[in-house]
Amino acid sequence: MATRQDGTRDLAGQAALVTGGTRGIGLAIAGRLARAGAVVLAVGRTEPASLPAGVEYARADVRDPGQAGAAVTEAAGRFGRLDIVVNNAGGSPSVPAATASPNLITSVVRLNLLAPFFVAQAANAIMQEQDGGGLILNIGSVSALRPAPGTAAYAAAKAGLITLTQALAIEWAPAVRVNCVTAGLVRTPDSTEHYGGEAALAAVAATVPLGRMATPDDVAAACLLLASPLAGYVSGANLVLDGGGQRPAFTTAAAAAAALSDRTRP
Repeated sequence: MATRQDGTRDLAGQAALVTGGTRGIGLAIAGRLARAGAVVLAVGRTEPASLPAGVEYARADVRDPGQAGAAVTEAAGRFGRLDIVVNNAGGSPSVPAATASPNLITSVVRLNLLAPFFVAQAANAIMQEQDGGGLILNIGSVSALRPAPGTAAYAAAKAGLITLTQALAIEWAPAVRVNCVTAGLVRTPDSTEHYGGEAALAAVAATVPLGRMATPDDVAAACLLLASPLAGYVSGANLVLDGGGQRPAFTTAAAAAAALSDRTRP
């Protein structure tokens, strides 16, 4: 695998599948892998109006094990092999734990933990039998490490995804590497609606030590790194991509209290 002049790793001859690959972070990952030379199958429930060059589409709801397996089989059938699988599909509405319905809890866990397991099982069956094995990447969330109100089921599922990553890396080595990219705060087209406008986004970004939220392409770049020979000995790892985390709340509170004291001092 060579390095191009623009620093992009060359994935020519490799085939990839990205779940949730038609929008947001998944689309950025699919496009980045394609620009690096891979052929990519973006899997989603709704066909997009357009996709980047080198990216094809297949409809599937990966929460269903039959559809998850069929999508993996289709990718291998179209491309002749399957080298990289990115379990990106996920998400959850914000719902208080006390009032979350059993159906919602089950749906969130199915999408964020069981679906990646279903896809990974099908991919492993192919990768174990082909020259060069393969790579499975799970896209996680910092909610697994520092849950917030309204995310109990989601956080639990994403925490399980980290453990699943480590367990599969042990069971499926040496042919298949399995890693997790735990994404922090990512700015997507949905962010403005979620946080409540540009001022709110700026306030959220200010809590990140690097001074900004991640972009979908930041996550895609991490995936590309883990797909390169530079990460050939990396398996069972959880790469936390959060811009340095978040400043402790007590430092903000202390600064605000000090400022208030200065203003009220005679």
